Amino acid sequence: MQLPQLDQLMAAIHRVADLLSPVNSELTPVELVAGRVLAEPLCADRDSPPLNVSAMDGYAIRSSDLLLKTFPVQAIAAAGVKKTCLTPHTAVRIFTGGPVPDEADIVVKREDTVEHEGSVTISLTPNDIVLGQNIRKQGENCRAGQALIPSGTLLTASRMSSVATFGPAMVSTYRQVKVGILNTGDELVPPGQPAQPWQIRDSNGPVLESFLRQHSWIEVVERRSVGDELSEIVDALHSQLQLADAVMLTGGVSMGDRDHVPEAIQACGGRALFHRLPIRPGKPILGAIGPNGQLICGLPGNPVSVAVTARRFALTLLRKLSGQNVDTDPASRMVTIVNPDSKMLDLIWYRLIKMLPDGNAELCDSSGSGDLVSLSTSDGFVEIPAGQSGAGPWLLRSW
Repeated sequence: MQLPQLDQLMAAIHRVADLLSPVNSELTPVELVAGRVLAEPLCADRDSPPLNVSAMDGYAIRSSDLLLKTFPVQAIAAAGVKKTCLTPHTAVRIFTGGPVPDEADIVVKREDTVEHEGSVTISLTPNDIVLGQNIRKQGENCRAGQALIPSGTLLTASRMSSVATFGPAMVSTYRQVKVGILNTGDELVPPGQPAQPWQIRDSNGPVLESFLRQHSWIEVVERRSVGDELSEIVDALHSQLQLADAVMLTGGVSMGDRDHVPEAIQACGGRALFHRLPIRPGKPILGAIGPNGQLICGLPGNPVSVAVTARRFALTLLRKLSGQNVDTDPASRMVTIVNPDSKMLDLIWYRLIKMLPDGNAELCDSSGSGDLVSLSTSDGFVEIPAGQSGAGPWLLRSW
């Protein structure tokens, strides 16, 4: 039985991913680990909170003293100050985050008191006071030794709160994935240089490099352009395979007489595991494994095709090298299109979209996979299954 087309895509990705191994781990200073991938689980080195602390500004007292209305204030407890003791029939003025004395089992909010010089009167009745109120108990968030973040997790800003609180000075992370970029084409001239009408300025290289550099777990080690000669491509690819864990090529993967990338990969000891998929744009995409287990992605040459296939396929496979899960895409979600049309294809269709303030999306006007203008105004693309159209919701993949 033939798999549905979306399943075919994931099957192709897994054919390559299953042969990739994550890069080595290294110890990284805690101040530099944001955006990196954990190589070992992060465990709490102590309870959180590490002791009972006040959740409010107020007064710490003993429940056994509740029949008293007015208490002399014996001390002040603030965050960052060593825990004090509470003698019977007295109160400790306490601030949010301050350590609660061992003898206290209640914190009364400041708003529920009347303060005097050197004393405080509780304005609540004993029936209004609950044992343990306004106290954050030691270990209520987590206990020492508890696993908090599993290995293979990208350390986003929210996860850095736990890393900073519980992590050691040096954190075990996977090292950055080293990526080489190789743009092919006799027509290419560098950005900013004069171009004849039959030439084009290389946009694929800068687009691909800037896209990859957004991810702190990736290091772009080289970007270069070569012509459409097989020997040139072989030499450049061989060189980059010595430097990098992965090589991204653009152009030269279709069926033309000047499309030498598949042959160059084979000449360098690589093995193609998929070539051509039921997608538009980007159908000629090629996924391969290098002679030493490197990832090789042959992306089509048109700008929109490069951007889409880099986002959908190359980044997914690079996540495997980084220690992450290829089946998880944190920058994807479902969106509804506000200006749908009835167009459909017998292929999976990646359509460029712009996001709207209300969280919905609109289709970009596009003239095809060479339309740089539509690409530059887009925020990502939706993945529309073969034979379908309309408003969705569809899966959005943001740039």
